[in-house]
Amino acid sequence: MPFKFELEYVDPSGARAGRLETDHGVIETPAFMPVGTQGTVKTLSSEDLREMGYNLILSNTYHLYLRPGEEILNEAGGLHRFMSWDRAILTDSGGYQVFSLSDLTRINDDGVEFRSHIDGSKHLFTPERVVDIQLTIGSDIMMVLDQCTSYPCDRATAEEAVRRTINWAERSARLYGTRINRTGYQRVLFAIIQGSVYRDLRTECADELIKLDFPGYAIGGLSVGEPKGEMLEVLESMNEMLPEGKPRYLMGVGFPTDIIEAVERGVDLFDCVMPTRNARNGTVFTSKGKLVVKNAVFTDDFTPLDENCDCKVCRNYSRAYLRHLFNAGEMLGPRLATYHSLYFYLHLMSKMRQVIREGTFREWKEEFLGRYMERE
Repeated sequence: MPFKFELEYVDPSGARAGRLETDHGVIETPAFMPVGTQGTVKTLSSEDLREMGYNLILSNTYHLYLRPGEEILNEAGGLHRFMSWDRAILTDSGGYQVFSLSDLTRINDDGVEFRSHIDGSKHLFTPERVVDIQLTIGSDIMMVLDQCTSYPCDRATAEEAVRRTINWAERSARLYGTRINRTGYQRVLFAIIQGSVYRDLRTECADELIKLDFPGYAIGGLSVGEPKGEMLEVLESMNEMLPEGKPRYLMGVGFPTDIIEAVERGVDLFDCVMPTRNARNGTVFTSKGKLVVKNAVFTDDFTPLDENCDCKVCRNYSRAYLRHLFNAGEMLGPRLATYHSLYFYLHLMSKMRQVIREGTFREWKEEFLGRYMERE
């Protein structure tokens, strides 16, 4: 099945509902991707994710390149077979790791020189190399190498990052064209728009990348410390500019309230470690907000994590039991909490798709946030 994106509904608010078709199945959008950085969504199996109904997960080129490495992935027949996942995979390019592990990296126009955070060995990521690694991984959606900036970011640094990001995207696209013809891969390459909170730089970056006609566009470099209002202004400007018939992916944004605001501004895809990381530390997401299940107040609370949730955790286990598991250091605690939170995100996205189709997104948003904010 060749890659295809079909925009099916646009709500009066601007929120969009569509379908992504890939070699490994269909993804209805807007959609959230659980983060499986190293070929696993922490504490869960591929069977768990299928059982819930996820059709797309995210993994990471940087981490998979270092462990288990290209040779093993190639011998295994790609990441799908290696992790027993028969649905779609998107791989980040490693650009964010360059940003987050900046003390181990050196950036120049050729690419990124870095030392492994595992053993200190030296490596070089060029835009071309990153495409080749992702082809070995076998991901359905690949991301170009980009330069992410921190916040605050001075204009000169943001300008340089935009220039490099555009140049690296051009190089990635050229190499991708030769590789796709040689290998027969039905994979696609998304570009990433940078520019910090400078709207004119974002516009310049988007304009140049749109000229290259990528199958999809990601908005990177947000949720790195900037005020929420700045993030929303960037999303509004991108909504006005990006091609309507191509998917839009907001990288690394994961609070439910932020996802809802971004969906209203035309975003189709999301990923974030927040629901899984928070769950492993005893904080779950519910229809009424965050709940810290480790707290003593839940010692004898035999109600489910979320009375409005029908996941198997809420059907079978109580807050008191989960608190006990965390208090006793039992691994089942993080596993059950992670399952519930990802189920919550899956059904949050499903509900948004429903109200977009019905044309009632704004009314639903007002009702949801009025209830959800009770626990913020």
